[in-house]
Amino acid sequence: MAPTKLSTHNANAFVDQFDTFLFDCDGVLWRGPTVIDGVPETLAMLRSKGKRLIFVTNNSSTSRSDYVHKFTKLGIQASVDEIFSSAYATAVYLHDVAKFDTAKKAYVIGGNGLRHELEAVGITTLGKSDTQNITPATLDEIVPSADIGAVVCGLDYDISYRKLATAHVNLANNPDCLFIATNDDRTLPGGKHMYPGSGSLLSVLTHSTQRAPLVMGKPNPTMLKCVIQKCALDPPRTCMVGDRLDTDILFGISGGLSTL
Repeated sequence: MAPTKLSTHNANAFVDQFDTFLFDCDGVLWRGPTVIDGVPETLAMLRSKGKRLIFVTNNSSTSRSDYVHKFTKLGIQASVDEIFSSAYATAVYLHDVAKFDTAKKAYVIGGNGLRHELEAVGITTLGKSDTQNITPATLDEIVPSADIGAVVCGLDYDISYRKLATAHVNLANNPDCLFIATNDDRTLPGGKHMYPGSGSLLSVLTHSTQRAPLVMGKPNPTMLKCVIQKCALDPPRTCMVGDRLDTDILFGISGGLSTL
């Protein structure tokens, strides 16, 4: 179907086509610490019409409970069950789909939000404190571990060579070690500039190990499958609202959703 420009004349008819709206967050609901004008009112209007709202974000650094605090601070109503982050999708996939052996551990390159979501489903995480310097003389400290059953890579503001090297030796030496990426966004939108995203960090490991990860976040289909399963979505009656053609809109189109 060819793109159609939304206007005041056809907005109500457009909204009435759908039961559920999926919203990206960064760049759609807010920019940095500031809510975008009209967002709280628009979301309240959709709720008043009985529409279900689900907030789908590739940001893996923040837990869903912390996201609720951010939504509230910005004057946006949201519950934990309405938030579907790439961190949560990763936890859902490992626990419900991959049936990850919780006797094993996940080595995580990522923030506290990702660790929180994994630990909430019973998966022990490693790697948070691996920020110590490494020298050629101490490289031998980094060895594979039979306890590590998965390497999970997200956005890590405390990235270090030790973390990358530990992830590498486990992936390179154990073909059964799962390789999961929360998302592969090339860039990260900031307040004034674009910065390296999770995909840019991930590229180090894909290049060094010559392994391709299972990527959870938009536009990849695994995340949408998790959302559909958990939220019982009807794709023809669902609209994805986003600001990036290469992630949000492609995510919707690939999943048979309408897009805005």
